[in-house]
Amino acid sequence: MRSGYKKIMLIVVLLWQGLLLAGCDYYLSEQPEKQPAQQVPEPFRNQDSRGRYDTIGKLGTQSISIPAGVIDGWARYMGDPGDFADPKIKAKYQRPPESYDLPIESFGFQYRITDGDVYTSFRQTQQDYRHDNETLIPYGKPFPWAGVIIYGEYDAAAPLNFNFTVQDDFRVSKEVTNIEYIQQEQPLYGLTVYRANNGIDPETGEPWKSDTLARDKMIKKDQAGNIKTYIKCEFTHHIDSCSHMFYNDRWHIRVRLGYSRTYLPQWQEMEGNIIKILDSWRVSREGKLLGKQIGKA
Repeated sequence: MRSGYKKIMLIVVLLWQGLLLAGCDYYLSEQPEKQPAQQVPEPFRNQDSRGRYDTIGKLGTQSISIPAGVIDGWARYMGDPGDFADPKIKAKYQRPPESYDLPIESFGFQYRITDGDVYTSFRQTQQDYRHDNETLIPYGKPFPWAGVIIYGEYDAAAPLNFNFTVQDDFRVSKEVTNIEYIQQEQPLYGLTVYRANNGIDPETGEPWKSDTLARDKMIKKDQAGNIKTYIKCEFTHHIDSCSHMFYNDRWHIRVRLGYSRTYLPQWQEMEGNIIKILDSWRVSREGKLLGKQIGKA
């Protein structure tokens, strides 16, 4: 009897141990969130003279460190919910840990056309920008600052040109407003110019008095015939303005600028200076700066 009792007890113990092991396996597999989370090391981040940390990430093909106080608003990373996304989605969203490989979708800053500098808070440019706002804009004088937005381009299948954009703009203008854009004989500052109905309002037979639907449009193509620069300018308002876009192949980015038409002759210089600014923010994957940052306080 004792021998049979011992065998029964041994079987019970083995079954109990098996149940314990199975329970552990289930607990670990079904509740991974309760396991200790792996710690992701914080990347090295550059700072300014006030101890403020740079904004980091990968813009197009390059890792960058944007000086603190430069960005107008904040940087948006790929995957971030939009401004008008459902609040519940925003509440649940968890951005991946910041790193020099985290793709940046877009960000903006203020660029000074006259010397190629950028606005930075708690730097002399902040006072300069405020002074220009108060002393130039109210009196109709050209404002020497351009609002800049940089967009990272990550779709390998999307062309880095405005070929379709320009063609579609002209099509819509013709079909919707019956305005045909006609190429002008003389280029302007190296740009090919298109004017709505040759600059004549078809209803009056006189030059346009409003440019709401009839802004001048200018393009620049590369050697392969692709449109790399697309500029649309007003011409009748008190302070004429231009909306200027261009692509950069090396960075895989699209850039948008807005500025007074007074500075249109400097469009090429502006494009070169924007890339020069971005180049000054380049870093290695470890965060080591590759040059002297433009705009650092």
